[in-house]
Amino acid sequence: QLQLVTSGGGVVQPGESLRLSCAASGFTLDSYSITWFRQAPGKEREGVSCIGSSDGTTYYADSVKGRFTVARDNAKNTVYLQMVSLKPEDTGVYFCAADQAQCVLTRFAVWAQGTQVTVSS
Repeated sequence: QLQLVTSGGGVVQPGESLRLSCAASGFTLDSYSITWFRQAPGKEREGVSCIGSSDGTTYYADSVKGRFTVARDNAKNTVYLQMVSLKPEDTGVYFCAADQAQCVLTRFAVWAQGTQVTVSS
């Protein structure tokens, strides 16, 4: 059974950091691209970042460039999203999805449940 689990969310103050994890079981992540999404209350889902599988190319939404970093740890079959200098507008439910297409989600994508990130003073 293919499964993805997202973890690492929490409540932090503006300017602080969090690291989210996207861990796979039942399949090997190194042949999949991983896309991170977030969804804030009352807003549409937003693509935040993606890391490709073929060459590890990374992509970031303009709203997070320079603050978020996506990286793989193939030994742990996990992809991380390091978030620094967090802002209140980063608040939302974050989740990842894996697909063998490069940073494009097809009907074969594997989705994780979300983890809540709250940035508030």
